Amino acid sequence: MKKHQKRIAAPRSRRIERKTAYWTVKPRPGPHPGDRSAPLLLLVRDVLKLADNSREAKRVLNEGNIIVNGRVRKDHKFPVGVFDVLSIPVLKINYISLLDDKGKLSLVKIGEEEASRKLCRVNDKRMLKEGTIQLNLHDGRNILPGEKLGEQIKTHDSLLISLPDNKILQHFAYKEGSKAMVVGGKHSAQTGEIEAIRTVRSPESNVVKIKLPEGEESFETIDDYVFVVGEKKIEIPTVNYRHRLTQINAD
Repeated sequence: MKKHQKRIAAPRSRRIERKTAYWTVKPRPGPHPGDRSAPLLLLVRDVLKLADNSREAKRVLNEGNIIVNGRVRKDHKFPVGVFDVLSIPVLKINYISLLDDKGKLSLVKIGEEEASRKLCRVNDKRMLKEGTIQLNLHDGRNILPGEKLGEQIKTHDSLLISLPDNKILQHFAYKEGSKAMVVGGKHSAQTGEIEAIRTVRSPESNVVKIKLPEGEESFETIDDYVFVVGEKKIEIPTVNYRHRLTQINAD
């Protein structure tokens, strides 16, 4: 695997100028896929404009000024992905990372209370040798929910957890009628209600039909792009049915 990344060939989700330089920062292998994440240095320098160059951005990180999901991150290649919470205590500002309707990662301001919790999707569920149920979340976290709660939580469900202690605050089931947000594909950033889930008996992904409000036409997407954000209502204040994410740095 190459350690370098050409700027012109970088994933389209990263909000960077393509022809100002030849190389860009390549994120380390981590909790998020490369096409839906951005290295921390790019966010600090190019999106938040906290530094003019990479040397200044690394200094900001090395001084412990950036917190991601409740932990200080100093690695300039650390990948930040969907629903990650980025905090800057010195400036008393918090952001949540989301994909906009063009599939680009954007940082949206949130309050202190919202920054103390995080929404995660259950990507896998397994039984350990001791008979303990382990939940593997979309951001690389592993949680042991306990036997009773572990039996209730299924794959593709979402959990609202507290930061940084990873306690489960709420559980949102992946089912018809739940509210969902699309985090990939041409319908990126659209939110609606899960109308139907069609299981495909093949190696291909299952298909989910999303119903939009106010008489808009429904659409279908694969289950890998569907992120449950609530059951009776959307539990993220920054997201609503008609929401298109505010971009800090215009294209």
